[in-house]
Amino acid sequence: METIEIGLLGLGVVGSGAVRTLEENREAIERKVGARVRIKRIAVRDTKKPRMVDVDPALLTDDVGAVLDDPGIRIVCELIGGVHPAREYVLRAIENGKSVVSANKELIAKDGHEPMHRASEQGVDFMFEGSVGGGIPIIQAMKSALAGNRITEVKGIVNGTTNYILSRMTEEGAELADVLRDAQASGYAEADPTNDVEGYDAQYKIAILSSIAFTSRVDTTKVYTEGITRVTAHDIEHAREMGYVIKLLAIGKSAGEDAIQVRVHPALVREGQPLASTLGPFNAILLRGHAVGDVLFYGQGAGMMPTGSAVVGDIMDVCRNILHGSTGRIACTCFQNKRLLPIETVVTRYYIRMYVSDRPGSIAAIAGVFGRHNVSIASVRANAPGSVDAHDTAEAIWVTHNVLEADIRSALAELQTIPEVRSVENWLRVEE
Repeated sequence: METIEIGLLGLGVVGSGAVRTLEENREAIERKVGARVRIKRIAVRDTKKPRMVDVDPALLTDDVGAVLDDPGIRIVCELIGGVHPAREYVLRAIENGKSVVSANKELIAKDGHEPMHRASEQGVDFMFEGSVGGGIPIIQAMKSALAGNRITEVKGIVNGTTNYILSRMTEEGAELADVLRDAQASGYAEADPTNDVEGYDAQYKIAILSSIAFTSRVDTTKVYTEGITRVTAHDIEHAREMGYVIKLLAIGKSAGEDAIQVRVHPALVREGQPLASTLGPFNAILLRGHAVGDVLFYGQGAGMMPTGSAVVGDIMDVCRNILHGSTGRIACTCFQNKRLLPIETVVTRYYIRMYVSDRPGSIAAIAGVFGRHNVSIASVRANAPGSVDAHDTAEAIWVTHNVLEADIRSALAELQTIPEVRSVENWLRVEE
């Protein structure tokens, strides 16, 4: 039986999960692959640092060249994260004729086209299942089993930290700051949660998924990105009263032959829908294809073992390709440059919460502003129990029909100037 040697860059959470999966299930993995799979070297910053998994100290090195330039290593697993120096390491491995497996969502979202193109030129593989959805096998499904479909939409919950926070806020009626503090203490959120709560982690993931779904490059700087910091317990309670829950959604939609919408933001989702029922740190991604219809992917979206599982799955695929002389068979599918439409072109429903003057004619005056900006109102609730904030002030909750975002923004700008509106407290999109 042939032996295929691999090298790892990084032995953090994901790297440890990959090593543990390989070691714990080695016999079955090698039978399925048809070759012995051996870790030859692991490059780390500090070879003396305590590890989450037991490894032979002789495998560890602080010299990346021991992995990247070793002619015996045929697969390099880049598991260090970030764009630099990961990008340079990946390109160096590819230039040396090695296939690469990565779980680096930021690198792939921001600069993935070049390593994919170089890998195709070199006839090697560049795989990145672990970059989106943890253990959910969505990328390979899109590239193979669903490749014959014209994907019209990909929408989902792709960040487990924010879903955990919003789930707790919904269950407990707590505010974001309190739940976030507890999530950090419990290990569900990073010490610096910016990438999660501001939506950047989800941005990287939906950029990757959209690039595959719509066969187009996606510039992350043009992806509208809004996190969950504006969501309050008050909004969650109002949403619940109307039959909705609030989720951080990552959405990619086809907009004709040459354009796409890609966005990340919190939204009201109808109770009972699969995405509304996705709780805690779990992820769920809905794909809509012209032939297959709706397909839902659900599972643990992060963590040592789920993401390690995805990395090992890629390693096994590359091993099979090496054995059959077919590395590089699936080239980069992002061969178009479709226009990325601005958020102002979105058409959807909206939830708007404001404090208004509690006097006759106020609601009519506000409705008139909405009407002048082509915003059609589906419902309005004013002066709900417990909503009165001050003398002569009431809370009003508006829900629109489908309207153009540019129109809702212009309406809200005018509403801030009229005496009947004390303040516009929040507004969120509604995704049915």
